[in-house]
Formats: sequence, C-alpha cells, structure tokens
Amino acid sequence: MVNGDRPHVVILGGGFGGLYCTRALADAQVRITLVDKRNHHLFQPLLYQVATAALNPADIAQPIRAIVRKQPNVEVLMADVIKIDADHRRVLFSDGDALSYDYLVVATGATHSYFGHDEWQSVAPGLKTIEDALEIRKRILFAFEEAERHHDPLAQRAWLTFVVVGGGPTGVEMAGAIAEIAFQTLKRDFRRIDPTQARVLLLEGTPHILGTYPEILRRKAAEQLVKLGVDVRTDARVTHIAERGVTVDMPTGAQHIEARTVVWGAGVAASPLARTLGVPLDRAGRVLVTPTLNAPGHERVFVIGDLAAVKQKSGALVPGVAPAAMQEGKYVAQAIVDLVHEKPIFGHPFEYFDKGSLATIGRKKAIADLPGHIRLWGFLAWMAWLFIHVLFLIGFRNRILVLIEWTWAYATWQRGSRLITGTVAHEGPHTEVSTAPRAPVSSSAISPPS
Repeated sequence: MVNGDRPHVVILGGGFGGLYCTRALADAQVRITLVDKRNHHLFQPLLYQVATAALNPADIAQPIRAIVRKQPNVEVLMADVIKIDADHRRVLFSDGDALSYDYLVVATGATHSYFGHDEWQSVAPGLKTIEDALEIRKRILFAFEEAERHHDPLAQRAWLTFVVVGGGPTGVEMAGAIAEIAFQTLKRDFRRIDPTQARVLLLEGTPHILGTYPEILRRKAAEQLVKLGVDVRTDARVTHIAERGVTVDMPTGAQHIEARTVVWGAGVAASPLARTLGVPLDRAGRVLVTPTLNAPGHERVFVIGDLAAVKQKSGALVPGVAPAAMQEGKYVAQAIVDLVHEKPIFGHPFEYFDKGSLATIGRKKAIADLPGHIRLWGFLAWMAWLFIHVLFLIGFRNRILVLIEWTWAYATWQRGSRLITGTVAHEGPHTEVSTAPRAPVSSSAISPPS
C-alpha cells in the first residue's frame, strides 16, 4: 500500500469516465487523486455549439475542484502525465515529478487523427477542446468579415465557402450549425455581401454520412442537411488541404474546392499515453482491454472511455460516447472496491447498456436511434436531444444558462457568443473598399434555404 492505511487510487482524466469513477468511489475506503492537465470538466457533446457561437465556454465546462469539493477522499492535481510505469506502479509528469498508486484508472480520451497528414492541422482545426472551439469560431466569423472587405466576387466566394471534412456526428452537427449562421443569424448583418449566398459543404469519404446509424436515419439526416442548405458529398475522399482550399477525389475525378475555412471532423486517435503501457493496441491506438476493462497483464490498471477498445458480446466495439464512459467509470469503481476487499471481479465482465444515439442537425432537425428499435427524426428527435443533453450537463447553473441561451436563440434566431477573440491576420493590401449595394457572390452559389 502507498503512503497511508487506505489504498491509493489514481485517476487520469477528468472527463466522463474519470469523473463518474471518482464519484462512484465517494463512500469507498480509498484515497483518490484525480489528475488532469486542465482544471475543468468539459461537456464535449456541446463543444460544437461553442464553435458556432451558440454557447459560451463556461456554459459547458465546470472546474473539477468545484465538482468534487464535497468528496473528502479526493485530491485534484492539475498536471500533464507523460508516462505510465506500470511495473513500478507510478505515473510520471512532464515536470519530472512522479505519483505512486495502488490502483490506476486511465481515462485520458482521444485527440485528432489526420490519417498521417498532421500538416493539415494548422489549416483544418479539429474539435476536442475549448481552445479548438474558440479557434473554429474565430475562423468562421472572421470569414464573413473578410468577405465584406473584398469586392472581388471570386475572393468573396472563397471566403464564403465552408468545408467540413467528415460525415460523423461532429461533422454533421458542425455543417448544420454553420449553415444556420450563414442563412439565418447573419443574413441581415452585412452591407456588401449576402451571407445567404454562402456555401457549406460536408465531405464524407464513405458512401454514407453517419455510418453507424440505421439506413433510414442516415437518409433522413441527409435530407435535413439539404433543407438547411448544406451540400452533402459522399464518396468524397480529401487528398489535400491548404490555406486556400481542399482537393477531393470524387467518383467523377479529382476536384479542387476554393475555400478559406475548413473544419476537420473525420477521425480521432487515442491519447498517446496508451503507448506507454506497453500493451496491445488497436489501429486507432486504443488499449485492447480485458472483459474487466484491465490493461492486459495489469490487474490494478484499468482503461476506460475513448482510450479503451471494449468488445461487446456481439463482437462489436463499445462506441466512444459519453454514456459508455460513464458506465465504464462506475463499473471500474466497483471493481476497485471488490479488489480492495479481496473479492473476485473476473466473474462479472463489463456489459454495456446501449441507451441509444442522437445527432442534431439544426433547429428542429435531429435524428435519434433509441433502444427498442425506436427511431426518430425531425422535431421529436430534436426535443429528445435537447432534454438528454441538458440532463447530462454537470452543474445546476450550467443547465439553467444553456436553457436560457437555447430559448433565446430559438425565439430570435440569434447566437449570443459571436465574439472574434485572439489574433487575426488580414490579407492585404485590399483594393479600395466599395460601398456599392450588396450583390450576389456568384450565380452558382447555394441559394438560401426555403
């Protein structure tokens, strides 16, 4: 045992998995150290709403210390873990310090994957952190400002073209939200450009968007995106991304799309911390855990959330969603209690209860794949999405703020967080700014949705 009478449990990561594991150990006779390189828990499913100016960062994040302040057996450390030394039961920090443990829970999540093209990251940011969301928000809003400063129709068209790469839930939600910004929120805010002439393209390399959903919901999602004004292109494999556009390999041949704003939502990779465990990983870098969520060969090390590749009885992997991480966190907490009391846990492997999947597309537009083969789309799915996301938000204050923001946005079509923050670099020099009345950007631009 380490430094004390009670076993020391170290939990790496303050996301859903780590936080729910911490809470489930509230009454256990253990000492807990919760380590995260940030000081807040982030509700990632709503991160895209920060990126599209619907919510503020504080609406979907809460300080970890505030969440666990009433749990006396928890100590919180803000630190960056760079290595796990499982043989000596300790974790190593980037500043050279180390922390010993009796039981370890690794829940450090995932990061962006550019499929070997990391050079694309600077021109096509992904969406995993508040910093990512603020950067994307800045780029989206700045694009309209730059278009307003040009009077060359080709330059305006490039600035008013938005490309979202990846047709999973993140890509679908981002594309729908950008379309609403252009076609509704900003349509009367500019004098020289018409924001409703913007182009929003969603590129997916496979034959379908939302590939994990049933076929009927994939079709309904595509239909709702088209109604919003999004140009959905499947079998569109991105081969190059640069500052001024995207090259796409289509069934009809290669095509270059002039666009000044590109958002990446095509892939994720597990936290690199998994590699330091020295255990088998899958192609995405996730730990191939045992049925009891252990790192193979390490009974006292558990891996959960997006970092774990967990097989269900059907052979399919448990999806990397918040409800799965929550269930895994609770399971591991009970497993640790069993081990502390020298009870076997191996007779009770982890079983995932699928509570369904939801994706929102826009105002009164969503899809829901719920237990019992219940499939919803449109307004009912949107209401289910609203209710569930507010329910899972941590903190009463956060729920009230989000409800107020959503109610206001629903009533006015406005987004209350349209601030461009951070350094921006204008192109230049421009030719003289024209004060002529607004004109269409291009005859081939997408028309505003009806």
